[in-house]
Amino acid sequence: MDENASLPERFEKDRIRLRAVAYRMLGSVTEADDAVQETWLRLSRTADAHADHESGEERGDADAPAGIENLTGWLTTVVSRVCLNMLRARENRREDPLDAYVPDPDAAPEDGRDPEEEALLADSVGVALLVVLDTLTPAERLSFVLHDMFAVPFDEIGPLIERTPAATRQLASRARRRVRGVAPAPGADLPRRRQVVEAFLAATRGGNFDALVALLHPDVVLHADRTVVPTPEPVVVRGAATVARGAMAATGRALFTGPALIDGSAGLVMAPGGRLLLVLVFTVTGDLITGIDVIAEPERLRHLDITVLDGDPSGPDGDRAVGAVRGMEACGEWPDAGTGPAVRWQRDAR
Repeated sequence: MDENASLPERFEKDRIRLRAVAYRMLGSVTEADDAVQETWLRLSRTADAHADHESGEERGDADAPAGIENLTGWLTTVVSRVCLNMLRARENRREDPLDAYVPDPDAAPEDGRDPEEEALLADSVGVALLVVLDTLTPAERLSFVLHDMFAVPFDEIGPLIERTPAATRQLASRARRRVRGVAPAPGADLPRRRQVVEAFLAATRGGNFDALVALLHPDVVLHADRTVVPTPEPVVVRGAATVARGAMAATGRALFTGPALIDGSAGLVMAPGGRLLLVLVFTVTGDLITGIDVIAEPERLRHLDITVLDGDPSGPDGDRAVGAVRGMEACGEWPDAGTGPAVRWQRDAR
């Protein structure tokens, strides 16, 4: 990084990393951008408070406020604190229902956000990972994201959540177990089921009616609970063509949908803004889908075990986050986070 650059230029150099941290902490592009903006405001206030500090010899980063030896590290700490406060505020209003609005990718959003960008970023990180992260406590989520995805040491994370390094390690370990989840159901033939489920998602996103019909058994039955539509009674749809037409009508929603391990079997989760809205549980016989259960009732969702459908459960701790790291790289968000163990195995996984 150019040490002669101005403070705004230095901040812009770190913006991609800060946005990557904030997005994985919050699961929302809008909230992540808000957190990054708040970080800039705090940096500006700190710089103004030390504007009369004339000696640059005490600073490790040129043009950084006095007392900040590592500007990138300082900014990462600040954005993490901001995200932690936002997560805690979210926890306090967790009883509020999730707004069921799913952005229309063809409509211009009123708040200026780009639905296609948000969907692409969610897909690159992993919709299922965002769903699992949303089930963690704020302290667990911060510990896991900073350590497993950005290789921040536990002794630097601990002060953010007022925990010892050992206690912080336990929080990250607990979160890692939640991300890794349960083993696939016995006899589930997970690779084949996953292939069918991902083909269903690809055909839905692409609006490929013929491909959808080819994946469905002629007598396929779809059950949707009352919250999905919503309707006074659950909806039952029969027949490949009818089910395929219904999927075609949900092409926009499919952008915010991704594969997941649901109760040990491959399925799909829809999570606009990183928050779970509904799941699709598939019954697969041979290579055809014979049944689809669409679940959106909050009580039913709470009883499902949803984890990330990625990685090798026998691999190194946290390897289910590899997909998220690859997504960061694909979006130009690969952070120069150091050379700690987490970074080493993530880079090797590429």
